Amino acid sequence: MTTTSGAGLGAMIRTWRNRLPPSAAALPVGRARRAVGLRREELAELAGVSVDYVVRLEQGRATAPSVPVVASLARALQLSTAERDHLYRLAHLVPPADGAISDHIPPGVHRVLTRLGDVAVAVFAADWQLIWWNRSWAGLLGVATSMPPQLRNFARERFPVGAGPVSLGLWPVTERDRDATDAAVVSDLRRATGRFPHDTRLAELIRVLSVGNRRFAEMWAIGTVAAHREDHKTIEHPSVGPVTVDCDVLTDGDSEFKIVIMTAVPGSADETKLRLAAIAGSPDTTKSSHTLR
Repeated sequence: MTTTSGAGLGAMIRTWRNRLPPSAAALPVGRARRAVGLRREELAELAGVSVDYVVRLEQGRATAPSVPVVASLARALQLSTAERDHLYRLAHLVPPADGAISDHIPPGVHRVLTRLGDVAVAVFAADWQLIWWNRSWAGLLGVATSMPPQLRNFARERFPVGAGPVSLGLWPVTERDRDATDAAVVSDLRRATGRFPHDTRLAELIRVLSVGNRRFAEMWAIGTVAAHREDHKTIEHPSVGPVTVDCDVLTDGDSEFKIVIMTAVPGSADETKLRLAAIAGSPDTTKSSHTLR
């Protein structure tokens, strides 16, 4: 069975790349720029894959990308749900099922995120899986890109299992009320089980944490249902010193994305330090991307 010329995997990736202006991905637009849409290296950076792999995909020399890579490309290209599903099928993969937790950020949400300027922001899926962050977030908190993507989960960080702790950032972070934060995360996960009762990733997360972390198991048994909406944190940044921020969590509709925004009191010393941290960047990465590395 052959694919119509111009409609295969590589051709569609190239078409979608060419239609996405760099401004939509918060990338600078230089006067000497000749590319109409994203350059290959820009797509590679946003998707967290190598430029060579993007070239091989577009040239048809790589025809079987993995599920994480396809999900990454769909986010970087800001595809609609129908386009995302088409990309999965072109890669001979089954699109995500209805009723499953989504890691796909819709184009409209992408537009809002990229217009937030220097605000430190990250996006988590309904099960607190980290799926996207911007440069300011990386500069403020650092991003532990050495951590396997499947472990980059805020609940796993709060309730470690086994000898190897999970850390999403590079700098120490303290909350005003750690117990309240832990309770909110557990309650939020229980809320997610009602919204996504058949999601296997969420079920496995709950199983692992319940078996491997006594504190989580005890809090889960209480049965509270709530959502994690706000917090106050202090980040011990190595370049600018401690930065105290307000942490607000917004939820996106049926997908239950958690858009986490870090801001400081306007005009305060913390606001200045937050801006300096964003400029300093993270020594690990300052890429704006999802979790695949």
